[in-house]
Amino acid sequence: MVVLIVDGYNIIGDWEELKYLKEKDIGQARDRLIEMMAEYQSFSGQRVIIVFDAYYVRGIESKLKQYKVEIIYTREKETADECIERLVKKVKNIKTQVYVATSDYAEQRTIFGQGALRKSARELLIELENAKREIKESVELHKKSQPTAKIPLDKDVLEKFEKWRRGEM
Repeated sequence: MVVLIVDGYNIIGDWEELKYLKEKDIGQARDRLIEMMAEYQSFSGQRVIIVFDAYYVRGIESKLKQYKVEIIYTREKETADECIERLVKKVKNIKTQVYVATSDYAEQRTIFGQGALRKSARELLIELENAKREIKESVELHKKSQPTAKIPLDKDVLEKFEKWRRGEM
C-alpha cells in the first residue's frame, strides 16, 4: 500500500491556483486542495492524508474524512511537521510505502530519516496534471470506441428511423 501525507498549508503556499484562493479565503484554498487530492486519490489508488496545522485553525486536534480523503487539523500548539512525523512513524511498515508532499527542506530531511520518501509541491502538481491528462485521454478513447448504435445501419436507414421517431412520416 502507498500512503501520501500532504502538508496542506505548504502545498497551498506553493501552487498558484491555491495561493490565489488563499488571498481571498483560506477556507476556499483548503477545500480546493481537498478536492484536488480526492481526484488524485481516485486515480492513483493511494491513501491520501492531508495535514493542516493549528496556525490557521485554532482549537483541538480533529480528524475528518471528506471525499474519502483523511484530513487532520493538528492540536493548537502542534505544527503540521510534528504531526506528519508522528503519522509517518504510525503508518510506515514493511507493507506500506509513505510519501510526504512538502517543499519544506527540513521536513524532507526528517522524514527521510524515518524511511519515508518525499514529493515536492511541484512534483505533486505535475503528477496531478498528468493524472488529469490521462483521465481526459481515457474518456476520449472510451467515447471513440463506443458504437453509436447497437446495430450498425446505413445513414439513410437511420434518417428514416429518426423521422419515424419524430412522427414526420
